[in-house]
Amino acid sequence: MASKEPQTQLSEAEAVRAFWDHLKDRSTVMLGVNATDQHTQPMTTFSEPSTEEIWFFTRSDTDMVREIANNNELRLVYASKDQDLQADIIGTVEIKRDQGRIDRYWNPMVAAWYPEGKDDPHLTLLCFTPHKGQVWVSKQGLVRLIFQVAKANITKTPPDVGGTAEVRFTH
Repeated sequence: MASKEPQTQLSEAEAVRAFWDHLKDRSTVMLGVNATDQHTQPMTTFSEPSTEEIWFFTRSDTDMVREIANNNELRLVYASKDQDLQADIIGTVEIKRDQGRIDRYWNPMVAAWYPEGKDDPHLTLLCFTPHKGQVWVSKQGLVRLIFQVAKANITKTPPDVGGTAEVRFTH
């Protein structure tokens, strides 16, 4: 077995751009309060790359919202549907009730969680601002992955399926 991993270059800027590109459509991420024993939970994103903010609908009566009162640092973990990007991001969150964003992002899926509609007293938003993390980007596709795995088995070297970068977001 080879002891050296393939050296794929991925710049921080490329990794950050890929992260935002993958979140441009609503995506599901795992989100939780960092450094607590609380579990992360699936949340739907409403991302705004121009301001480097990710918005989430939630209820004010959840364990997560109660925990944010003590610790506003969250961890966001994401894997794209096509497996072309994975990310582990740390950032801070603010609890807000932004009527403009509620109106903009309201849809039947969101409405299902709020029996009283947009006026539900428990409806609130989380505004997540990412600060730093790790992003893995694969450039594979199925054909490239099969080729890289076959090549790795023949050459006894690890497959080259993409790159990774530590990232810092600029606010």
